[in-house]
Amino acid sequence: MKKIFLSIVLLSFIVGCKDDYLNVDEYWKKDATEFFKTQDDAIQATSAIYSFLRSWENSAFPYQYLFGVPADDVEKGSNPGDASFINVYNNFTYTQSDGGVEGYWIGQWQAVNRCNQVITNVPAIEMDATLKNRLIAEAKMLRAYFYFNLVRIYGGVPIYDGLQANYNIPRNSVNEVYDFIISDLTSAAAVLPQAYGAADLGRVTKGGALGLLSKVYLYKKDWQKAYDTSNQVIGMGYALDSDFNHLFRPAGEFGSESVFEVNCQCSTQFGGSQYAEVQGVRNQFGWGFFTPTTALENAFEPGDIRKELTILREGETTIEGDLIKKGDPQAGNMWNQKVYVPKSLNNNSCGYGSIQNIRILRFAEVLLINAEAANELGNTGVATTNLNKVRTRAQLPNTTASGQAGLRTAIWNERRVELALEGDRFVDLVRTGQATTVLASYGYKAGKNEVFPIPLNSIVQSNGILTQNPGY
Repeated sequence: MKKIFLSIVLLSFIVGCKDDYLNVDEYWKKDATEFFKTQDDAIQATSAIYSFLRSWENSAFPYQYLFGVPADDVEKGSNPGDASFINVYNNFTYTQSDGGVEGYWIGQWQAVNRCNQVITNVPAIEMDATLKNRLIAEAKMLRAYFYFNLVRIYGGVPIYDGLQANYNIPRNSVNEVYDFIISDLTSAAAVLPQAYGAADLGRVTKGGALGLLSKVYLYKKDWQKAYDTSNQVIGMGYALDSDFNHLFRPAGEFGSESVFEVNCQCSTQFGGSQYAEVQGVRNQFGWGFFTPTTALENAFEPGDIRKELTILREGETTIEGDLIKKGDPQAGNMWNQKVYVPKSLNNNSCGYGSIQNIRILRFAEVLLINAEAANELGNTGVATTNLNKVRTRAQLPNTTASGQAGLRTAIWNERRVELALEGDRFVDLVRTGQATTVLASYGYKAGKNEVFPIPLNSIVQSNGILTQNPGY
């Protein structure tokens, strides 16, 4: 794999125009041996991890290539000739030499290294002990999140537990990576607070660590632990936002439903985020990529308010009063409404929509994790109750599904429409074994496309120590 630089990345951001995906990040770096001396150094190093959460690699094109476009709910968007290289992710023809495959891989390792800098160096700093322990816990939870991304996309990957002299080591197994993630999240949850003051909104919490842990157990099919851990989160005071539209607008940020959310407020230090801009209405709010499909549109039941609050259409007037342009043959006709920022609220100091926070984990998903785990354990009553809580917010009647098999399908379908365009559909299809059937017409091949290839450049640079995934 590419060498992971040991110099701490203190500042990185990308704010710009249509061709920014071609640019190479420029980082201000300070040698770690001259850093990590003071409490302020520890805070800055931890902030560098959070800045990556809003970065191009983690939330814009590379992320959408791998988590979005391969699913049946998202298509490339924009006009056919714009960024046509994205099409390989829609038809599963990408290779080990593809730039997106490599870009996401490198970005996640940069993020892991930022976490390891904090975990390794902060313990030696003379500073407030409570703050020190909290910052280390934050870094561990965030490292677990990045490893969760890596293992779902690439399968087993090398485990770097702190800084080390030799990064050229073999891949660990999928189970070993999951055990490492669980260890980090368990350790973090024991230290992290349940909430912060206004100045620290966006820092990871105990609920965030436990919520992510319940999702990890879901992927491992450890139903009892997924059920027990999600119950802990349910008991922590979270609640569904009663207004699905409010939930995704700036006024709904860090609300009652927020379990793990990235603070993307535009600032002079970190800029904003391009998460919303790349998906916004083309030639009006953004670039028009990663748009909803007709298949997603048809997945919503009649009367489900989430359909029109998830899909933004040409010619409509939003609740906030913006008229969505119509008749632009280069723009398409449907976009992701969850990333929409009203014109009146946009901060022009950064790119359009850059203030839009990224919702990584919401309480609605915790309820659905609990429902799925309960159902697999045979507790259909609890599964039905929590499934119906999500449906009620969508103004739908209680589910008519019954029996374990019927409820399983109903819960999977509810995840699809509740979490639409939030990056879970492809990995959910793989996790639940539906990908082979649902994505067959797109070119998906079982035994290969469950994961993406390890980048060829990384294999070559490792002198063959890194091995390739089957089929590539």
